Amino acid sequence: MWRSTLARPIIMAVSDRHQFDSDDGKACDRIVTWSVAVARAGVDLIQIRERGLDDRRLLTLVRRVCAATTGYATRVVVNERTDIALAGEADGVHLPGTAPPAGRVRAVVPARFLIGRSVHIEAEAMQTELEGGCDYVMFGTVFSSASKPAGHPIAGISALAAVCRRVKLPVVAIGGIDEARANDAARAGAAGVAAIGLFAAPMPASEPEPVTRSRFDHIVRTLRHAFDVQSAAARSTTSG
Repeated sequence: MWRSTLARPIIMAVSDRHQFDSDDGKACDRIVTWSVAVARAGVDLIQIRERGLDDRRLLTLVRRVCAATTGYATRVVVNERTDIALAGEADGVHLPGTAPPAGRVRAVVPARFLIGRSVHIEAEAMQTELEGGCDYVMFGTVFSSASKPAGHPIAGISALAAVCRRVKLPVVAIGGIDEARANDAARAGAAGVAAIGLFAAPMPASEPEPVTRSRFDHIVRTLRHAFDVQSAAARSTTSG
């Protein structure tokens, strides 16, 4: 069985060019700057999730982000597009729930290439683990999220906890994650959290770099603290 080597907790920042600029070219420039800021703050993964961006521009963006974050511990994964991830020399791919099994992708990618997968119900998470090849599953939408349309199904914290109990794969919670809700995700057994809005907004173009850096540093420290507290509590319970 495939075993994930990702260290916990997993903090992932997910890109969304629409939060930066309506012009794709300018937005991509901002994503590169943003990627350096979140990498410097210490996120574990950056997911380039730019649906609707044409292939040429997406590949260029991935290459620029990978080059800009070289030297940081942060790794870059590309949403859905294994071909773009490989051509852009990214660290991995994040598969949607409709993609082929991770094992098939694993057969054609280099060693240490990260593969994640979105799941929305417990059965999907269990099937993903059974198929093998995945480094983590991303479960959501856990909380109401501004990035989802009104009426989008919300799984809730109890469903997250159920998934965490049933699979050994790291479970990354997404959907409405903020610094306070990270505590709930950690208590539910999640291995980490992923967020779009938390890392992107507000990030005005006029914001000085030191201010952006300080804000992202604070966010990452707070998220990690939530999981550190939970880990300490679990160790205390076990030793007691």
